[in-house]
Amino acid sequence: MRILFLLLLPFCCTSVRAQKTDTLPVYKKRVLESAELQILTSYYSQDGDFAAVTGGTGTEELTDIHPTIIVSVPINADDVMTASVGISAYTSASSSNINPFDGGGRANPFQASSGASQGDNWTNLTLSYAHNSDDRNTIWSGFLSGSAEYDYTSVGFGGSLTRIMNQKNTELNLKGSAYIDGWQRIYPTELRPFGGGAGLEDGLFQRYQITGNENYAPAFVPFATSGRQSYNFGFNLSQILTRNLQGTLSFDLVRQNGLLSTPFQRVYFADVTNSFIEDFALADDVERLPASRTKLAFGGRLHTYLNEWFVLRSFYRYYQDDWGISSHTLQLEVPVKISSKFTLRPAYRLYQQTAADYFAPFDEHLSTSEFYTSDYDLSEYVANQYSFGVSYTDILTESKIFSLGLKSVDLNLSSYGRDNGFRALHGSLGLKFIWDK
Repeated sequence: MRILFLLLLPFCCTSVRAQKTDTLPVYKKRVLESAELQILTSYYSQDGDFAAVTGGTGTEELTDIHPTIIVSVPINADDVMTASVGISAYTSASSSNINPFDGGGRANPFQASSGASQGDNWTNLTLSYAHNSDDRNTIWSGFLSGSAEYDYTSVGFGGSLTRIMNQKNTELNLKGSAYIDGWQRIYPTELRPFGGGAGLEDGLFQRYQITGNENYAPAFVPFATSGRQSYNFGFNLSQILTRNLQGTLSFDLVRQNGLLSTPFQRVYFADVTNSFIEDFALADDVERLPASRTKLAFGGRLHTYLNEWFVLRSFYRYYQDDWGISSHTLQLEVPVKISSKFTLRPAYRLYQQTAADYFAPFDEHLSTSEFYTSDYDLSEYVANQYSFGVSYTDILTESKIFSLGLKSVDLNLSSYGRDNGFRALHGSLGLKFIWDK
């Protein structure tokens, strides 16, 4: 009996040890320890002399203020729910000239009208959910969004899958999304009577005298559709190459269908004599673009850790679409860590693109063409952007505002300019707080 007990003793102990091990709690670090609150705000202003609303001539002056609030809440150790609400309030001298004949002054493409279209609010709500696997090597997420302004609505949804491999040295991300949009189809005020049948009998032409070509008779036909669909697919592959070097390759594919023209952007034909009311040329038609567009982009990033103070971040992207546009983007950023909490981020961005097949400047299109636009966003140009940012990061959130711990502050300023005279300034401020339980 004693011999039997000694033979069974190792197995009994093993069984007991296994049972105790199985019942011990396993520690798993939470993806997000506490709820986070981000408050973002930005100010943007621009100006130029090639407004698309007035057919490639006129003021492009615009200002925009855009506050956003983002709240991220851990549902459990693996899952995070995020909600984002943003409002963009803008005033635009160019879009005010959708109706330049509002009696607020002599009509002129370089002067803002006082009409209702000079300003608007854009609102957006996005909800997203992310789940992390137990080993934190697989992450999937999904989102649903909606946005609206006075002439445009959009609903979007999508998701992504991230896989971390090779002892966390390699990361692969696949993403996809779709956006279903709708236009209200607001046309330039002088073209509306011709779409509705009134023609020169409309009250607009009874109140004002037409000069130049007095036989103003545009062959304007309203768009038959008001919807737009955009489908996006992309992937990113990141690899730690050495202790001081990390690289990323990316690919993006976008397919758009539907009304891709902007209904209130005017076009003027070189083979039609211009008609005027006061100092404003009456449109020959609105922008007409194909009902489909395919976009492709390939890019790469290389981040180099130089020393404890300097990091070099470089980015390149090549883009092309079936409208004839191709572009190159090059960006360099050199974060400088001046203390344990403060980092300076000077950056430079160069962008160069060719013109779309359907672009021509003001009064240079032919009425026999099927497609045409004078939107200088689709023209050939070179752009330079100079940026400077300051970041404050406090992982321990020692600074408190009520029950919120201040985790980071980001301030960014940038100056943007094109070789056609377009200029823009942009400033943004971001605050991130941790809910201190």
